[in-house]
Amino acid sequence: MLANQGYAAYANNKIMTASPAELTLMLYEGAIKFANLAIAGMETNDIEKAHTNIIKVERIIEEFQSTLDHKYPVAKDFDEVYNYLMMRLREANLKKDKEIMEEVLKHLRTMRDTWKEVMKTAHVK
Repeated sequence: MLANQGYAAYANNKIMTASPAELTLMLYEGAIKFANLAIAGMETNDIEKAHTNIIKVERIIEEFQSTLDHKYPVAKDFDEVYNYLMMRLREANLKKDKEIMEEVLKHLRTMRDTWKEVMKTAHVK
């Protein structure tokens, strides 16, 4: 019990002290984690696990969309990608389709890796 409290305090501190760039990276990591858990749920026919984790990925994508700054033209491109991912997530959830989730996961990993490169190039923390 004490170890769990210690980890929770550590995790909370990590989030509270993270830069906006690091928070974005954490969200991508979370979306990837939940997508993997949804796939695992599908593989074991655990419909509730698959559904719950797809919803978590959707919430992260919604957060990304809500924070887009539309004064920059690239925001429109990101919005279109996020809309596509949301459409695919809904379809994966309805059909409990592992292949669709793997496609979404591939896109999320690409976006995460690109974000890491942006952070390195811009020397952002």
